[in-house]
Amino acid sequence: MLRTSSILKNTRLDKEYDLLDVSKKLKIPVKYLIAIEDEEVKCFPQEPYCSLIIKDYADYLGLNGQEMLSFFRRDFEQNKKNKSLKKENLSFTPQFTFSILIGLILVSFIFYLTSEYLKFNRPPKLKVNWPENIANNSFDLSGITDPDSTIRINQDLIIVDDKGNFQKKIQASSGGELKITVESKSPSGKTTVEEKVLKTN
Repeated sequence: MLRTSSILKNTRLDKEYDLLDVSKKLKIPVKYLIAIEDEEVKCFPQEPYCSLIIKDYADYLGLNGQEMLSFFRRDFEQNKKNKSLKKENLSFTPQFTFSILIGLILVSFIFYLTSEYLKFNRPPKLKVNWPENIANNSFDLSGITDPDSTIRINQDLIIVDDKGNFQKKIQASSGGELKITVESKSPSGKTTVEEKVLKTN
């Protein structure tokens, strides 16, 4: 279309024809002549009227109307092909959608492996519910850790339930201090330790 429009416009300017005069003589709305010369495809009239305008306009300018019409069709078809290619490049084809899906699966799998690796190699969480006051010679010491970890309180192995909760009754002598060490150990061998010295009444 670039070639067709430029030939028509340059020929008219060389002949010093006014668009309004051409419009009146050919009975073609001037807006269509302007659209053709300026390559405003959106303003083109519908076919077959557009092709007839091109041919009549070219003949009026002393050009070969049929040849110019062939040029116009060639340029216009090329323009449509370019637009079609752009749409295809931007559209979600089955192949493109499948590639995106595979990419998301791979990213999710890598993220899962990374999180599991970090979880396996990090020290286990451990929270001990230390008593504020020890009124009697015994008290319950409880806490929570990772469900797959093992708990030792002063080297004694303690049972951990499926939610990570644990509890042990501690015997204490009155009127002294009691040091308690709680150790949580993960399957990978990482440990978290909490220690506290409690005063007994």
